[in-house]
Amino acid sequence: MASVSIVPLGLEEARRVLAQTPLPSDNWAPGYPFADELDVLPLFIDAFERNGNPAPFGLYAVVRSDDGAYIGGIGFFGPPEDGVAELGFGLIEGARGHGFAAEALASAIRIALDNGATSVVADALVDNPASHRTMLTAGMVETRRDDRLVYFATR
Repeated sequence: MASVSIVPLGLEEARRVLAQTPLPSDNWAPGYPFADELDVLPLFIDAFERNGNPAPFGLYAVVRSDDGAYIGGIGFFGPPEDGVAELGFGLIEGARGHGFAAEALASAIRIALDNGATSVVADALVDNPASHRTMLTAGMVETRRDDRLVYFATR
């Protein structure tokens, strides 16, 4: 059975991840951080510096329970708007296919709903069926699609 937790990233930790300079005490799996995570970290850091800690609608590391290794990230694109919280997620290549992403996504959905969101949405490229399965497994449903993206939401 897959087992992960999600741990909120603080400002200094986010800076280390972006710089890819772990402390000796950081337990990063090979391949962490992955490219997509590096793309969102500057936005997170900037928003954190301007507006303070966005918790609980910030970024989280996905941490594998059996060894405590950071294997990916999941995060919100800000607080809910009209009750809707949007998020994105991803794992390092070596952690995919084990159910970790669906478990992390379900945890993030619970956090959002427990903190005032009425719905959680996410999307994935049309040619990314693994992400589609992850969102369905986490309890989301497909709401629409276009030429590029498939959109999902909680029920």
